[in-house]
Amino acid sequence: MSLYLIMALILFQGVSGLFGGAALVADPSGEFLSMPVSMLEGSPFDNFLIPGFILFTVLGILPVVVFFGLGKRAIWAWPGAFVVSTALIAWIGVEIMMVGYHSDPPLQLIYGLIGLVLLGLVMLPSVRRALDVTQHS
Repeated sequence: MSLYLIMALILFQGVSGLFGGAALVADPSGEFLSMPVSMLEGSPFDNFLIPGFILFTVLGILPVVVFFGLGKRAIWAWPGAFVVSTALIAWIGVEIMMVGYHSDPPLQLIYGLIGLVLLGLVMLPSVRRALDVTQHS
């Protein structure tokens, strides 16, 4: 059960990371997502191009790859899920440090909680056992 919830959350993160990242790369002004460039004040970025690229790759492509690895019980699936959860937590933490907390819409809260839930689930002994490929050989 926990493994399927991890897979669902990771797929959700991957799809939203691909969408958000692609939208920011395609329109670095952020207008398409109704995100004004002024949100980046206090950060090292003048527009959303680089954050969009990072979002697309680290929190878009990587989670989708990990999702398929989890489904196949690949040897790297557990470390991959751990990396996705910690990357999401780090992304939200750095974002809040750089541009502040924005509660409207509460995306930082939602994705921060998803990251924490993912990390908690990934650390469950039952999940580690389910993904231990040496037991399935």
